[in-house]
Amino acid sequence: MEISSKIECIFFSEFHPTLGPKITYQVPEDFISRELFDTVQVYIITKPELQNKLITVTAMEKKLIGCPVCIEHKKYTRNALHFNLGFVCDARAKTCALEPIVKKLAGYLTTLELESGFISNDESKQKLIPIMTILLEELNATGKCTLPIDESNTIHLKVIEQRPDPPIVQEYDVPVFTQDKDDFLNSQWDLTTQQILPYIDGFRHVQKISAEADVELNLVRIAVQNLLYYSVVTLVSILQYSNVYCTTPKVQDLVDDKCLQDECLSYVTKPGKEVWMAESAALFVSVQTTSLGHILYLFRKLIQFGLMKGLIRRLQKYPVKIARDERSHPARLYTGCHSYDEICCKTGMSYRELDERLENDPNIIVCWK
Repeated sequence: MEISSKIECIFFSEFHPTLGPKITYQVPEDFISRELFDTVQVYIITKPELQNKLITVTAMEKKLIGCPVCIEHKKYTRNALHFNLGFVCDARAKTCALEPIVKKLAGYLTTLELESGFISNDESKQKLIPIMTILLEELNATGKCTLPIDESNTIHLKVIEQRPDPPIVQEYDVPVFTQDKDDFLNSQWDLTTQQILPYIDGFRHVQKISAEADVELNLVRIAVQNLLYYSVVTLVSILQYSNVYCTTPKVQDLVDDKCLQDECLSYVTKPGKEVWMAESAALFVSVQTTSLGHILYLFRKLIQFGLMKGLIRRLQKYPVKIARDERSHPARLYTGCHSYDEICCKTGMSYRELDERLENDPNIIVCWK
């Protein structure tokens, strides 16, 4: 089981001309035993093929993260300076968020050495002890740290929150922006994402975006999944007149939470128009018995908002084949595991065509869930 990625120790290791690899400083002192260092030293001060690369090694119930640096120059003993400033955590800790910081520190120290001989000078190198102490305390306490090195150099570090992996994007999912589309620059995204952004309107599903943007389907799915990871979009189901919805317990939040009410009104109201909150709340209560065809014209944005916030949910239809009859085509999709949305996307049938076909097939029953 993974535990918190608390930093237990910060160490600075270097290659000594006569002693070989050694730990010069560590905070707290004597945290890394000689036995542990002997076990992992080949990954701390490394051969050329591993230099300047992030390395995470687990040994003796500890996880060490480092980025071994080698600066080659004839002014150094053996024409090279080897060092590594790394972190030690519990072996079970999830340390992905710490890896960019270790890499960034390696870059900073390399720059300082090239500019002023910060590492190779014993007097300036001793500044690493208070630096490592501040790093340990502040990164563990607040997840960020500002380190003034000298008059012209300051190091800014921050632990970036690791987001959970987003769900797999399906061709029948509809991406919806969670923020104003104009709040971010298209140029910050890759070319595929830039190409599909104009087609994300909260109503086109992934397969339709692929067709209209002329981008291969899997590339669109990957691009949308990336937007999902960064919370730029969320996913809702396809909006159709025949859809049926039911409320969730979270609909009460719309009554109790004034901020949510304001957010809802801002999302669904057109400029110059006005929507009363009481009407909006009543609509959510009524959708469990009303088809979307009666309300989509005026309130499709409200339905969209309700799906995004979990105030309502879509009731999906799943066909199940109950008899062996190959005329029920495509039988492989009639297992109770594939929704109407998925089947329509995979076969090219419209929702109405699929409904009519299944209603006339005695070997198929349709379940709602």
